[in-house]
Amino acid sequence: MIVERILRNKGSDVVSVRPEDDAMAIVRTLAEHRIGAVLVRDGAGTIEGIVSERDLVRAMADHGGAVAQLRAAELMTRVLHTVTPQTTLVEALSMVTGRRVRHLPVLGPDGALVGMVSIGDLVKERIAEAEQEAHDLRDFVATAG
Repeated sequence: MIVERILRNKGSDVVSVRPEDDAMAIVRTLAEHRIGAVLVRDGAGTIEGIVSERDLVRAMADHGGAVAQLRAAELMTRVLHTVTPQTTLVEALSMVTGRRVRHLPVLGPDGALVGMVSIGDLVKERIAEAEQEAHDLRDFVATAG
């Protein structure tokens, strides 16, 4: 299984905000789309970072109520961990667990954004894969006799 297949199933839409959007706009976007992170992209679509629920919680711990006035550019994580459509499911799962991130932007061969996968997407696919393997093994055992 590769990331490209996950994107085919879930779609390639990626929700993003602008660097100047404030924390409340980001929170509304997360709630509206029922997601845990948004990419921060400039007017040309260049990815500048990512803002996750974790980033917002940390900012609240540091800034209290003043976090509402902070901009995406101040809240975002600038170092992105990315995958390609050809990255395997196991490699992507290893990245999210090893690097303690929950979202991986997917970049095509030209470096353009083609989607984003979350730890939930990856786990869902791994479970489906394991269930299929178990089903295939049961069928094999049943017909081998």
